[in-house]
Amino acid sequence: MTNPGTWLAFEEGHTIGLRGVQGGTIVRDEVYAEGARITLERDCLRVPYAITTSVYGLGDHTRFIADEPTALHAYEQMRDEIAAIAELMPVENEGDDAESYDAAQLAFDAFSERYQ
Repeated sequence: MTNPGTWLAFEEGHTIGLRGVQGGTIVRDEVYAEGARITLERDCLRVPYAITTSVYGLGDHTRFIADEPTALHAYEQMRDEIAAIAELMPVENEGDDAESYDAAQLAFDAFSERYQ
């Protein structure tokens, strides 16, 4: 496993150029060591750009954006925040920590509202 706090290319970068879940071409795709993923697509089916974030065990959120500069800036902001949320998730070998999970869920819900 990678070090905590590390973002790496998802599937060693092999997803770049492929079609993403929003029908666009994946231009950035990273996974966080603690259980999160962020993907940037361009030329999507309904919008020019889409950023999809996932925190494993919590859910997914997609933000649609009209232009590249805004999309790139939003990607960096969202990436930092989604990493912080992933850090709140309980560690598997520590058992089920309901308080940690609830805190992560609240943070993810707020994140999803902020990045509509």
